[in-house]
Amino acid sequence: MMNRRTLLSTIGLSLVSAASRSFAQQQRIWRVGFLALPERPEPFQSSRFGAFPRGMRELGYVEGKNLQIDWRFAGGEEGRLTGLTAELVQLKVDVIVAGATPVISAAQKVTATIPIVIASANDPVGSGFVASLGRPGGNITGISNLSSDLSSKIVETLLSVTPKLSRVAILVNPKNPSTMAMATSLQAAMQGLGAASLPLEATTTEEIETAFSKMRQQNAEAVIVTADTVFVEQRRRVAELAMKDRMPSMFSFREHVEAGGLMSYGQNLADGYRRAATYVDRIFKGAKPGDLPVEQSTKLELFINLRTAKALGLTVPDTLLARADEVIE
Repeated sequence: MMNRRTLLSTIGLSLVSAASRSFAQQQRIWRVGFLALPERPEPFQSSRFGAFPRGMRELGYVEGKNLQIDWRFAGGEEGRLTGLTAELVQLKVDVIVAGATPVISAAQKVTATIPIVIASANDPVGSGFVASLGRPGGNITGISNLSSDLSSKIVETLLSVTPKLSRVAILVNPKNPSTMAMATSLQAAMQGLGAASLPLEATTTEEIETAFSKMRQQNAEAVIVTADTVFVEQRRRVAELAMKDRMPSMFSFREHVEAGGLMSYGQNLADGYRRAATYVDRIFKGAKPGDLPVEQSTKLELFINLRTAKALGLTVPDTLLARADEVIE
């Protein structure tokens, strides 16, 4: 039979061991690999990517204290993504955060074991990243956009400013399955509203220039740019080309409007990166990514560049201006 002294000693050692484990857990430095296609933006903190560490801070994770983020930016070169992912795997990161279809695809090809959290993706099921939104399975989960589902609203918004449109170009990235799906939805929406669509493909800066040249040749009266990271990174050039050809332009993301595009209706990209932090936190606490349902982004925004509208000689209806989340004047 255990005597009182031995019992107290055993209890004391158990308490010390538990306290040590708790202390070690509190002191652990979690490691996140962050993978993105463009160059690192400056200023960084106010960019969509800067929203991720802000989200982590809201959950109690501070870089240099209990969090380390290994940032990897591909400088706009898709071919670098696989190598950058391999670097993160070698660093033995606990989680990889990735936004945009080509980035997630590269991470998926390199690792099937490290959890991958999607910060932004148009169609994670159709792209083959998850089995379903409710039960992702595998090592990938995160935030999904609603880009394809918003096609009718995007077309209606454009036509509310330019009601006499009859030929609208659609810029798509053929390497991104989700933009192809969005193009199909846009074509159906335009057909329903009596407008013809002209799909044009581009994957590089040079091909974007060629696509706009073809738009001129085919007498396109406006352009809808699908939600793709290549087009986001080339947003200033896209806006310049549309303005040069005096074509009203419609987008999914506010970044395009801030760069001189006419209007956008869609998700807030920064919100997706901030919300990705909640997935990382749950995985740190023991959740399996395959068991965490993919959430669809619900924060939709309408942005209007009134300066661009005036330069194109367009009048934006007061009803549309009243609905806008932000108007650039």
